[in-house]
Amino acid sequence: MYYSDEIIEEVRSRNDIVDVISEYVGLKKSGTSYKCCCPFHSEKTPSFIVSREKQIFHCFGCGAGGNVYTFIMKYENYSFMEAVEYLAKRAGITLPEKEMSSEDKKRYSRKQQMYEVNKSAAAYFHFLLTKTERGKLGYNYYKQRGFTDETIAAFGLGYADIYRDDLYKYLKSKGFTDTIMKDAGLVEFDERNGPKDKFWNRVMVPITDINGKIIAFGGRVLGDAKPKYLNTKETDIFNKSRNLFAMNIARHSRKRGVILCEGYMDVIAMHQAGFDNAIASLGTAFTEGQANLIKRYTTDVYLAYDSDGAGRNAAMKAIGILRNLEMSQKVIDLKPYKDPDEFIKNLGAEAYEERIRNALTGRIYEIDSVVDNFDLNSPDEKTAFMKEAAQLLAGIEDSAERQNYIESVSSKYYLNRDELKKLVTSAGLSGNQVVANEYQTREYRNRVEIDPVEEDQKYLITMMVNEPYLFEKLENVLSEEDFTVDYIRAVADMLFKQYRDTGTVNPAQILNRYEDAENQEKVSGIFTKELEFDTTPSVLEKALTDLIIKIKTANIDRLLKTGEGISSIELAKKKSEIKRLRIKV
Repeated sequence: MYYSDEIIEEVRSRNDIVDVISEYVGLKKSGTSYKCCCPFHSEKTPSFIVSREKQIFHCFGCGAGGNVYTFIMKYENYSFMEAVEYLAKRAGITLPEKEMSSEDKKRYSRKQQMYEVNKSAAAYFHFLLTKTERGKLGYNYYKQRGFTDETIAAFGLGYADIYRDDLYKYLKSKGFTDTIMKDAGLVEFDERNGPKDKFWNRVMVPITDINGKIIAFGGRVLGDAKPKYLNTKETDIFNKSRNLFAMNIARHSRKRGVILCEGYMDVIAMHQAGFDNAIASLGTAFTEGQANLIKRYTTDVYLAYDSDGAGRNAAMKAIGILRNLEMSQKVIDLKPYKDPDEFIKNLGAEAYEERIRNALTGRIYEIDSVVDNFDLNSPDEKTAFMKEAAQLLAGIEDSAERQNYIESVSSKYYLNRDELKKLVTSAGLSGNQVVANEYQTREYRNRVEIDPVEEDQKYLITMMVNEPYLFEKLENVLSEEDFTVDYIRAVADMLFKQYRDTGTVNPAQILNRYEDAENQEKVSGIFTKELEFDTTPSVLEKALTDLIIKIKTANIDRLLKTGEGISSIELAKKKSEIKRLRIKV
């Protein structure tokens, strides 16, 4: 660290963790905390808990946890200092000039060099495309696609030459090292053959982050070579699953929602046609991380995937992800054309606007996608279709919305409304049992063999953090020395000191002390766990009495076993006294 503890804490305290995390994911109030599906792993049952009171988060599914710094570091792939600077800017705090450690300087310098090398590569590709005879091959390709010079300039489109080390020589002349070129995914190195450009004989599309910095490239081959499309590998500044092409532009669009396409060429064509809210995933299937990025700016998503089988499958998966995050999903019908680019070239922007207005909701699209598998003139197949449609409709939690869909589907496919409603109700009941079983299975799966001493000490810390007045009430009974597990003792030391100094505890401030994810996750799990019993005095007194007796007895048993310090007679006497302990709060 190279900011003072006071600065670190001020920045943290000025960024409410619920407000910050809500900018990335959809939190729902759940008791005294907030809950959602974890943004760091795939799950259907929410296990990601955020506490406004304690200013910490923890996922009881994957174990991720910490304070607001931890979340930003994990989600944005920031270093600790980058998270401090980001949150300081968000809170309007001017940071003092900092002194970097040599390690931090290296990390910061490395990322800056990666941004710079990508910027230089993009400038070179664009120069080749627009200013050289060699680049006419790429320029003509873009012109054949109908891109104007303004569009080519706006997106910084370029061309990678046919020579194997053309970019390498240029970047070398600009002073970039082999290591940074390799790490940025621009050049590959072979002991026998030397450097080789990652991209050659391709038209090039710079990929930017949400702030407009170039973080990667996409290249489309000119010719029959494979692969047809090639993207930069994942690097320290490029995470495919958490970036979206042109999102830096779409977030400022005045149009409603975003239009999610399959590829960047479709997006560029749509922006040229006036649809500056078009975006695309980056060579991967659409992910929850990308959906959460969209949700920071809008909850309305229009899917404009290709109309072939692969596009339909991709749309179905995207619908599920968006629905899981409570985002609106609508699917644009592109038929008879394959993709948005073809559609707009043939029918124009106005016709595309009309298709957007008439886009199908995700539920109707799903049902439309399965109806082709059934012959509705056959009574048996019509019944089978009704059952499958009922399964899809049963997933709608809101009763009014569910009823409206039942009406709509009954009308569209000439189904008996009352019978469909019965099937939906039946499917819903069985579905609830499936969800319950899934939750129980997940809970069972998450159980691991644990040290009972460690578990008892963790739970006592949990109780005291949830009820801070216990530090005072237990002053003559309990101290930090009763916590013998190393990392729990360290936490206890900080908590007891906090309470003695301030009369309260601040779990989030303690997490500032941990920069490694493993310890943050262990400690945040202790702090965020909720008590599993009523905290009325009589119940709390019994729980505390039982737990403290267990902990103190285990500590004495350990001393008896190891023969450390006090005589066995004295220890046996203490053990007898402890068993008579009764806690009063």
